[in-house]
Amino acid sequence: MTAIVILALVALFIGLRLYSVLGERTGHEQPIVKPADAEADARIEPRAPTAHGLVPAAASDTNDLAYLPTAGPGVRALLAADPSFDVARFLEGAQAAYRLILESFWKGDLDTMRPHVDGHIYDAFSGAVEQRATDGLVLDNRLVAIEQAVIAGAEVDRKVALVTVRFEADIAAVTRNAAGEVVAGSLSDAVQTRDRWTFRRDVGANDPNWQLVETDEEE
Repeated sequence: MTAIVILALVALFIGLRLYSVLGERTGHEQPIVKPADAEADARIEPRAPTAHGLVPAAASDTNDLAYLPTAGPGVRALLAADPSFDVARFLEGAQAAYRLILESFWKGDLDTMRPHVDGHIYDAFSGAVEQRATDGLVLDNRLVAIEQAVIAGAEVDRKVALVTVRFEADIAAVTRNAAGEVVAGSLSDAVQTRDRWTFRRDVGANDPNWQLVETDEEE
């Protein structure tokens, strides 16, 4: 992720442990997962593909969509390269990873994040955390709900798989100064966000872990 994207994230939120698989309003919020539970959910072992995970819903029923129609060829190529890949299970883990990485970034917990993001992503996150500290600011953000997570793109090139997930989420963002006073934002007013995160894995290797290699924010 480029420095520009990080600055956009910090501006939006007033200032994101990734394991084997890794939201507009829909009217049905998912339950909040505690950080410890999110970490456990992120440790998901690959399973054989299931019909439920491979068949996309009708285009009008976006709440149950596993992957966008344009991502279909890439998902099928990934399944051919790695038959153990399970779309539904991957998306469950992707949501847990989204929560865990976001909360680690907000807290400035770089150690938790480091093994599970690519080097340039880590450097960008680390730079943003250091800048917050220099400015004497602390983020008190809450991931209220992940409304939707769908695969927006997938590809396999020489056994290296890239999967892009489109997240729609509600986030309550608050920034405090060194004295703990609120200088921006409100925990009672959630902001709707749309992010695209890309994860990478070598499907030819024994290591089942995915790494976050790119983030982007939708307008």
